Amino acid sequence: MTPLDELCQVPFHEADAPARARILSRLADTELFAALLAEPADDRAELRLFDLPEGRFALACDREERLAGFVGGPVAYLALPGRVLAAALAEEGRGLLVNPGHASQLMLDAGVLGWLVQALQARPSMVPDEAARRLGAPSPEAVALLAEPLAQRLGDMAGLVGRLALVAAEWQDGRQGHALILAGVEPAHEDAVAKALAELLAFLPELPGGVDIGFAGPDLPAGALVLEPPPPPPAPEPARRDPSAPPRLR
Repeated sequence: MTPLDELCQVPFHEADAPARARILSRLADTELFAALLAEPADDRAELRLFDLPEGRFALACDREERLAGFVGGPVAYLALPGRVLAAALAEEGRGLLVNPGHASQLMLDAGVLGWLVQALQARPSMVPDEAARRLGAPSPEAVALLAEPLAQRLGDMAGLVGRLALVAAEWQDGRQGHALILAGVEPAHEDAVAKALAELLAFLPELPGGVDIGFAGPDLPAGALVLEPPPPPPAPEPARRDPSAPPRLR
């Protein structure tokens, strides 16, 4: 099972709009192996296109062996992020077939790819400079909508974010909404982290008042939803040689 498979417990084209948006968000951050007509030459590569009733589609998989299995043997490919492939195909009016025959099979026409590219252009709404009038526990609707996607995105940002908290906020101008307050982020990484969270929010239904993004800041209120990235996997233990084994000769 790949991360895309895990999100496609319900097939993409049968899922509701929020689930489809989350799948597309994951696709954008997935390394895809796109089938080529031939090995790249002079830094140029030509995608292998398939003529289907719905139009012309490129083929890509999230595992090399899946691509070879579908084609029926060795195939030239180009490895690139889903967002880059989507942008190139949308510009040419082509579609994209992903992981045919697997749980995460997707058939995305140029219109869907164009929507994906537009969503990826989202810019973060940052917490206002002035202090909030009030911070409180997030609404149940916000928790239900954001908790799982935020936890998954934090998994992608392990080592960059120490803690993320979702709170309800009322600002000095009277606007009421929610905020994501992050801690443990190096200043050099703040723009990239905020952009990644803005992209995530762009793929989800909008909450009343919006969701602002801020770093450090005030003490968290009671009831804040606090998430931390998973710990890094333990380093593998070094192989130990059997002391009774014969010496190795060079």
